[in-house]
Amino acid sequence: MRGRRHRSRVLLAALTAAVLGAAGCGGPDDGSPAPGGSTASPSPTPVWDRSPGSLAAVGDSITTGFDACSVLSDCPKVSWATGSDPAVDSLAVRLLGASGAAERSWNHAVSGSRMADLPAQMKQAAAERPELVTVMAGANDACRPTTADMTPVAAFRASFEKAMETLRKDAPKAQVYVASVPDLKRLWSEGRANPLGKQVWALGICPSMLADPDAVDSAANQRRDTVRERVEAYNTVLEEVCAEDRRCRFDGGAVFDYRFGTTELSTWDWFHPSVEGQARLAEIAHRAVTAPEE
Repeated sequence: MRGRRHRSRVLLAALTAAVLGAAGCGGPDDGSPAPGGSTASPSPTPVWDRSPGSLAAVGDSITTGFDACSVLSDCPKVSWATGSDPAVDSLAVRLLGASGAAERSWNHAVSGSRMADLPAQMKQAAAERPELVTVMAGANDACRPTTADMTPVAAFRASFEKAMETLRKDAPKAQVYVASVPDLKRLWSEGRANPLGKQVWALGICPSMLADPDAVDSAANQRRDTVRERVEAYNTVLEEVCAEDRRCRFDGGAVFDYRFGTTELSTWDWFHPSVEGQARLAEIAHRAVTAPEE
């Protein structure tokens, strides 16, 4: 009898332990010590820092604020990336504050630059040891005298990859925000209603897209579609190359998709962003940089 009672108590204890375990009571999943005295591992630290402490910008005339303040001149104070003008509230100001932006942001963009020029700019940016680098480049690769002169997609990719490799060599932990190339065809559709704008375009601004702005024959439409398709291909390259780097964020096509109007275009050339347009670019960038990791 004593033997049978002992076996019954052992069986009851085993059954109780099994039930409690199935109900989730105890064990490493609820934070209690795991076998050997260890506890559950904490969640990994996110790679992306949503509040970087310094910023360097590279790119073309959009980032230099060209034609936003006066004709045929850069206006870096209204740059969407590093500008100080309160009307823009640049990305640097939003992230660092006005005084921080003045001390810890640098603009290495150059008007007229194409993607082939980006590696040299990245070299300069990396020397600042920034925590964030902004990239907006590619419009000039599509804005050529003819569609045949546009930068081939393969060459565009090679230059962007080289730029990223250059940055990683000298600033391996710098984060990178990559803006998509704007929709140049929308620029044509918005600006073509302005007589003054069309006169300025005739001086040679982005002829692959903006030449003969009133022409709507099949050849003109095909030419503009070809430019738009090339811009879309550039954006695919930017997204793919960025995706290969764990510290890089592409804007998801937000700049390309933005439905800008004439108030966001420079009244000097109806091509570059106005002060208001620069402010919208800063908003888009800030949303992308500060978004939580998925």
